Amino acid sequence: MKNTSLTQKHISLGAKMVPFAGYNMPVSYSGLNDEHATVRNAVGVFDVSHMGEFILKGDKALDLIQKVTSNDASVLTDGKAQYSCLPNNDGGIVDDLIVYRIDEKTYLLVVNASNIEKDWNWISSHNTFGVEMKNISEETSLLAVQGPKASETLQKLTDVKLADIPYYSFAKGKFNGIESVIISNTGYTGAGGFELYFKNEDAEQIWDAIFEAGKEFGIKPIGLGARDTLRLEMGFCLYGNDIDDTTSPIEAGLGWITKFTKDFTNRQAIEKQKTEGVSKKLVGFEMIDRGIPRHDYPIADANGTIIGKVTSGTQSPTLNKAIGMGYVQKDFAKADTEIFVMIRDKAIKAKVCKIPFLKK
Repeated sequence: MKNTSLTQKHISLGAKMVPFAGYNMPVSYSGLNDEHATVRNAVGVFDVSHMGEFILKGDKALDLIQKVTSNDASVLTDGKAQYSCLPNNDGGIVDDLIVYRIDEKTYLLVVNASNIEKDWNWISSHNTFGVEMKNISEETSLLAVQGPKASETLQKLTDVKLADIPYYSFAKGKFNGIESVIISNTGYTGAGGFELYFKNEDAEQIWDAIFEAGKEFGIKPIGLGARDTLRLEMGFCLYGNDIDDTTSPIEAGLGWITKFTKDFTNRQAIEKQKTEGVSKKLVGFEMIDRGIPRHDYPIADANGTIIGKVTSGTQSPTLNKAIGMGYVQKDFAKADTEIFVMIRDKAIKAKVCKIPFLKK
């Protein structure tokens, strides 16, 4: 089990620790509902240092990124970031990721913790361009400071004008006296906020400074449990649940990050799906009858015929109702379609709805 630079900090704060993607990670501190509400209403801090970071550098860095990712990274300018995915050769997804353009010849790729080695090998196998690749995952810490009071909290610690950083943009600057911290207007909660990338040795100092700055807003540490309920309310896909090696970007509703203006891995097959349609689609749904949908529960129609399965599900703390996402046959993918989630062999009524569940 690997630790992040802040593992001892989490333990001292009384966090409940669990193994996650090979790391010893905090799943909760004060309780899921409390942590969830803290992020939605004020400000919370996630240690997500288990995520992977790769630097791609050289004259052909963009060419390699264009080859392996589905989105069009050529539109990025310095200080811009982009959500994308790595398609595989079989129509599925190797991983989803964020691509950051540092400068014309330097890019930062941020990948999921469980896929670091897989992604590295995949991108390396396509590196016929002589691009210099460096895996900086082990030396990089990452904090997600999220919530409506995140900006006010962090602004106390930097001269970088946070209000001037648009969504999916970033700045590199001094933070709490530490040089070259990447301050990125991104996050996985839909509550607003920033993600900070810095060296491991600065982790405790930065963590302590953020908690001091956010004290007046009731800042709290947040675990992976609330991270999951927050992202699900926004309908954000989680790799390994809602997308994986067998699900295509088109089936997953990720057509918006799949650009056919360039060539990329398995483009033809994915473009064919886009043109001809797919047999299954990822949908959001809310429970009408009592019951909480869980990963891999079957989804049935009114006659009891299995038409799909749940990929993510929870009791939404904000909406106070059970919600989920899952793949269903395309005939059942329209909003307001009645479906049934099989919970312990009982058909529990639900209805398909548009995502995000939480409307701004």
